[in-house]
Amino acid sequence: MASGDFCSPGEGMEILQQVCSKQLPPCNLSKEDLLQNPYFSKLLLNLSQHVDESGLSLTLAKEQAQAWKEVRLHKTTWLRSEILHRVIQELLVDYYVKMQDTNVTSEDKKDFVWMRARLQQEVEEQLKKKCFTLLCYYDPNSDADSETVKAAKVWKLAEVLVGEQQQCQDAKSQQKEQMLLLEKKSATYSQVLLRCLTLLQRLLQEHRLKTQSELDRINAQYLEVKCSAMILKLRMEELKILSDTYTVEKVEVHRLIRDRLEGAIHLQEQDMEKSRQVLNSYEVLGEEFDRLVKEYTVLKQATENKRWALLEFNKAYR
Repeated sequence: MASGDFCSPGEGMEILQQVCSKQLPPCNLSKEDLLQNPYFSKLLLNLSQHVDESGLSLTLAKEQAQAWKEVRLHKTTWLRSEILHRVIQELLVDYYVKMQDTNVTSEDKKDFVWMRARLQQEVEEQLKKKCFTLLCYYDPNSDADSETVKAAKVWKLAEVLVGEQQQCQDAKSQQKEQMLLLEKKSATYSQVLLRCLTLLQRLLQEHRLKTQSELDRINAQYLEVKCSAMILKLRMEELKILSDTYTVEKVEVHRLIRDRLEGAIHLQEQDMEKSRQVLNSYEVLGEEFDRLVKEYTVLKQATENKRWALLEFNKAYR
């Protein structure tokens, strides 16, 4: 990748999966984050070329590896000396106890030449016992083997232990990678879950609004039909009351009364029209005009009274 180029979406995902999970602390970056921050993606990619999987720079990692090599070398040398020292110390303690428990002369107690001649053989025997003990602890089935077989197994025990140690380290590395991958997937799943919850909430709101609008329309139609039914029911009750109140004979009498009132109203209207014409022809007169006006007023009042009576009669008949 050139220094002036930006990260494509595929390269951004590769940075997220490889660089962040192996060479850098987990950043939990999404694809959208990398696309929105191309310079940061470029920085991560360039930074990964100068650090190892532990996060150290390549120079420091090399120096650290050399330092650990020297430490292991010194540790091996010290362990050899420490083992010999402890074995010799155990032999001297056993020899001192033995000298105290047996009847020996002072000359025998000062015979260091003999003890030094036996020292190498005793150390070898003691080391062999400890190696066999360690072998039996590692492989209990080896306890029944001969010394030759045990010696052959002890000779390969260090190599076997180193191999198992390497397997443990590889397993720990794989476990670490799996944990980082799990953390990354957990973060990704959390983000996806949040987006799904947001989408679900929006869908629920939209569906609820559409459903509420349809429900309101149905409720309005129901109330309208219910109102019409109530009006019809009231009309039926009114007609029932009228039918129970007025018999056929009463209705016929009311019809005759209405006809007479309508005829009277017609005659009054004719008289009123004549009076209006007279008023129009005699409006220039003085007192005679006032008299006619009063007469017209009386006729008009009588007509209105009869019209009101007819209206009330029609209401009662209906």
